[in-house]
Amino acid sequence: MKVYNVADPKFRRYGQVLQGYDFTELLKKMEETPLPADVVYEPSAEALEALPIYKQFSSQGYGEMPIQIGYCNGNNHKLNAVEYHRDSELNIAATDLILLLGHQEDVEEDFTYDTSKIEAFLLPAGVGVELFATTLHYAPCNANDGGFKDVVVLPKGTNYPLPAAHTAGGEDALLAATNKWLIGHEEGGLPEGSFIGLRGENITV
Repeated sequence: MKVYNVADPKFRRYGQVLQGYDFTELLKKMEETPLPADVVYEPSAEALEALPIYKQFSSQGYGEMPIQIGYCNGNNHKLNAVEYHRDSELNIAATDLILLLGHQEDVEEDFTYDTSKIEAFLLPAGVGVELFATTLHYAPCNANDGGFKDVVVLPKGTNYPLPAAHTAGGEDALLAATNKWLIGHEEGGLPEGSFIGLRGENITV
């Protein structure tokens, strides 16, 4: 599959490259985070949130909303699922990584999605992007054999366990965590009860 750079005009449908931020301290602190053989996601990391850039992300990136800064690190080569939120997500690459992206408007009425519509984008180390709320995404993929490290900024409280069961049907069946609607692939190794709606190849890069 062709991998575009986030600087390519094709990326504009999914998000925008962040401008006006200095990621130096943030990337330095990310060197202390783990790089497992699989994938680890921490929605909120105190060491990252203690940095001065926290205030800038909150004020400039989210209009003074409370936020959380976490990370998604590891090794991954497959799509496995797509998710979306009710708001944008910021991703800052501590290493080169590949984002597999789709668009919410391509989700069918029964909440299935054709994986042939996925596009791949290289997010180079040191570059940050905003992924729009309508952008389907999931864990990054390796851009090389060394794994990936990705800073993830979201509104505070996102991606935590749900306080109650959701049984209303329709889109409610996709809710996998707070502010996280997920469509999984049957080969994705997802937890029991996940909504399986990806049709086609489990994209590999």
